[in-house]
Amino acid sequence: MRGLLQRLQRRAEKRLPALTRYRRPEPLPITLHRRRIYIVPSGFGLGFTVLLLVMLVGALNYNNNAALLLTCLLGAASAASMLVAFRNLDGLRLDHLRAGHAIAGEAIELVCSFHSDRPRSAIRLDLDDESTAFAVDGTDAARVSLRLPTRRRGWQPLPRLRLWTSWPLGMFRAWSWLHPAQSVLVWPRPEATGPAPRAMADDARHMQLHRGEELAALRDYRAGDPQRHIAWKPSARHDDLLVKDFEQPRSQPQWSLDWRQLHGLDDEARIARLARWLNEAQAQRRSFSLWLPGNDIGSGSGPQHYVRCMDALAGLP
Repeated sequence: MRGLLQRLQRRAEKRLPALTRYRRPEPLPITLHRRRIYIVPSGFGLGFTVLLLVMLVGALNYNNNAALLLTCLLGAASAASMLVAFRNLDGLRLDHLRAGHAIAGEAIELVCSFHSDRPRSAIRLDLDDESTAFAVDGTDAARVSLRLPTRRRGWQPLPRLRLWTSWPLGMFRAWSWLHPAQSVLVWPRPEATGPAPRAMADDARHMQLHRGEELAALRDYRAGDPQRHIAWKPSARHDDLLVKDFEQPRSQPQWSLDWRQLHGLDDEARIARLARWLNEAQAQRRSFSLWLPGNDIGSGSGPQHYVRCMDALAGLP
């Protein structure tokens, strides 16, 4: 029954221009109103209508006032449920949409924020074959998470989202389409294996000293050393003054990731190798720099630096 209804819906959208009015992308926020909400009887509603007709014929045939009253009450309840289903969507607003991070071939998480001035229940949001139910309490925004499949790196436009409900009795199905004018950035898929990147310093001769926070060693006092660094207790057991040394060599050399060094590879192969190097640098907590055509990212480390480099890599033409 569900497949039949979906085929009828797609056929109706092709023939009726009003149903395809909101196929074009539109900026956020998007507010639902009466001109963009559609409602049809559900399979249960059609069966219930047939049952009411049979009850009506029986009540009129046997002149049964109680059965006729029950039929009218049930018919009024079904008509009221149609209005409630419509009002459950009317006025609902999609404020903003936030996307996470994912590599090509994996699903990227989308977080939609819905707002309403009154409570709403049993609303569903569909994206392809995935469906999520949520409710709005009328005070705070409702955040709904969906997973969007991805196929290749780069900017990927968002498909249409279907918002629908059959609340409260399931006799009618009200729905509307949301098509935000927004794209998500998909990261490139890194290569499986390959050579390691070239480091800016590969031996101890290029190791730089940096001022650490923990004590590294004790050394003899030199003119100009601050008095607060003098180790008084150890100095009392020696003839000369000893000074606390906080200078430590860097544990790992910096990686220089350069597009120009990858000779003999096409553009996509270069992107895949650089993506693997970025993942390895992030996993090993290394400091790294990235040079791309038209974009030179200086040395850095940490999650924000990693996200910046992956975004630049994904945005290459």
